[in-house]
Amino acid sequence: MAENTSILTAQQTFGADPVAGVGLMADDARQAARGLARAPRAWKDRALLLMARRIEERQDVVLEANGKDLERGRQNETSSALLDRLKLDPARIKGLADSLRELAALPDPVGTIVRGQTLSNGLRMRQMRVPMGVVGVIYEARPNVTVDIAGIAVKSGNAAMLRGGSAALESNRALVGILRDALADAKLPVDCVQTVDDYGRDGANALMGARGKVDVLIPRGGRGLIQSVVKNATVPVIETGEGNVHVFIDESATPEMAEKIALNSKTHRTSTCNSAETLLLHSKSEAGQRVLAALDKAGVKLHVDERAAELLPPGSEHFQATEEDWETEYLGMDMAVKVVDSVGEALAHIAKYSTGHTEAIVTNDLANSERFVAEVESAAVMVNASTRFTDGGQLGLGAEIGISTQKMHARGPMGLEELTTTKWVVQGDGHVRS
Repeated sequence: MAENTSILTAQQTFGADPVAGVGLMADDARQAARGLARAPRAWKDRALLLMARRIEERQDVVLEANGKDLERGRQNETSSALLDRLKLDPARIKGLADSLRELAALPDPVGTIVRGQTLSNGLRMRQMRVPMGVVGVIYEARPNVTVDIAGIAVKSGNAAMLRGGSAALESNRALVGILRDALADAKLPVDCVQTVDDYGRDGANALMGARGKVDVLIPRGGRGLIQSVVKNATVPVIETGEGNVHVFIDESATPEMAEKIALNSKTHRTSTCNSAETLLLHSKSEAGQRVLAALDKAGVKLHVDERAAELLPPGSEHFQATEEDWETEYLGMDMAVKVVDSVGEALAHIAKYSTGHTEAIVTNDLANSERFVAEVESAAVMVNASTRFTDGGQLGLGAEIGISTQKMHARGPMGLEELTTTKWVVQGDGHVRS
């Protein structure tokens, strides 16, 4: 087994200047991507399975590194939401390995024919999926993303250049080293997975400015990080969005179902972007009191408007909702609550405050559900289902890069196909244009 493929830091290998160093790394990534683009599916799947096995075999190394990151985070008074994202344990490491195995089992998108025909002049035309090339990803406090992106990149024939942030520096360094060792053992180019973390924020800036060397850049994290990349990058960006996610309890909603979906959407894992942040209650719904009582019992801090306050259990602690609450992605055990008089009013509220991520309706009214689906402009719409299902793994995509809120080719959970583009292949028999 190959060992210590990544033992030298980027600065030791490529020099101290971040722009020059990241440029050289991108050149290596381009060369690796060209080699990976020619690799048959069997080779890529074998590499993914080996990556999964190596992560499990070297779990102690990963947990030790993660422990250092967590301790540093606690000393720096990092928020509980970020610490939750940062934390790895045996169950989560098994989840990382399983996600790689799931990717190996999925069809390879590279070479898939999107459309094709023989034209009237005899030319044979095909539009086929091909890898993007060099994909840069900037994220924070999410070591799971390191594995997810590396796996998706390998399967889709791309090279990934990663900036995982200082909060997860030790975890990401350990994971990238393990993944590169596995690639070497699988006889695939190790430079299809690289990290620029050794250059710190300067490395991120260099990645954002590497137009012509990096084909696409994907930010994943909080609003500040995403907007910084969108505003400053010269490399084309696929914007992933923060999740100001809404659940609307319609007049016809069954109280039991409404309670179950609202609780799961809010409390299942509050630090994720698909966790619900605002609850909209129809004024004629019979579920309102039951849902609010359940959320209150679960420890959710409710920020309510005047009418929602009247539905709360006697003596329950709550906060008066302000304009800021309707705009906030809490990423914790807080939730804004508003009473509305119609599905139209709910849709208007969502249109004003949504970040375009996920919205859910709980209803037994077919017309209202169809109107909700038609008018909501978010990337994902849930009908009688928890918002927590907006996830690549839950929707059968295997691992995901992130949730795109753009109206581009990549929207919603981004999996293998979203890291491909298309190429036109036209075959003739000496055809010339007259």
